[in-house]
Amino acid sequence: MRTDLDHLPPAKQRELERVVEIIFEEFGDATKLATGKRKAGRILKIILFGSYARGGWVDEPHTEKGYQSDYDLLIIVNQDELTDRATYWYRADERLMREMTITKTLRTPVNFIVHTLQEVNDALAHGRFFFMDIARDGVALYQADDKPLHNPRPKTPQQALDMAREYFEEWFPNAMKRFESAQFLIGRGHEKQAAFDLHQVTEQLYHCVLLVCTFYTPHVHNIGFLRTQADKLDARLVHVWPRDTRENRARFEKLKDAYVKARYSKHYQINAEELAWLSARVEDLGQAVHAVCTDRIEALRRNAGA
Repeated sequence: MRTDLDHLPPAKQRELERVVEIIFEEFGDATKLATGKRKAGRILKIILFGSYARGGWVDEPHTEKGYQSDYDLLIIVNQDELTDRATYWYRADERLMREMTITKTLRTPVNFIVHTLQEVNDALAHGRFFFMDIARDGVALYQADDKPLHNPRPKTPQQALDMAREYFEEWFPNAMKRFESAQFLIGRGHEKQAAFDLHQVTEQLYHCVLLVCTFYTPHVHNIGFLRTQADKLDARLVHVWPRDTRENRARFEKLKDAYVKARYSKHYQINAEELAWLSARVEDLGQAVHAVCTDRIEALRRNAGA
């Protein structure tokens, strides 16, 4: 696996060094009171993947399009317990967000996923495209040792086709059923419940397209994070959510917040106009996901000679 960042501008290289420092600082704080075997918990690798590893990133946050590629990181740890995001990684999430939005010490958003070495190697052994791409294109920002990841074992064309079909046939109809539920709630004037259902539709659609196209989706409910991962797959997904105005960005944030606040906060408010806009965007997302997934399955079908 590569270890050099010579393809990135010096400012980006320095920024990634700072990101790694923050991750280790917050991981150290999260594990400093660990007892028993957890005291031996450690980070084995931090791998940069995605557009900043391959090249071709976009850094235009102040243009009309307002799009900016994120740093995508895979953190590999040595214990299953350490993949628990709520216990060990929420402070790192908050710190990275704070240093970008408040202190401005970072200019680039950071997304990360956490897996054990066994999980990563098992995924490679099962030919999961997402991890195969990381093994091929990733750049190691930190390695406790130079032990390589396992060699990928790609699925046969027929196996890949069968798995993509299975994911699509499970996830897409479930999302559409939830969309019908959201429309019913909107019609009855149950705004908060409708917002939660629209969040669930969005989440399920993103999981669907990620699974069909990469055979992997992160185990998170954060639709902002899922959106950034899905947008990398196809331009048809990028244009679903307009980012050109503060109002449009705020509406997406309100949908993202609905997962918790629409259920548990008496202060969460959303009106009929906002719900109508979000519902239209979610319907567009469903159409885009359907098109991307069916195109992907058709390509796998041709590859399998089916």
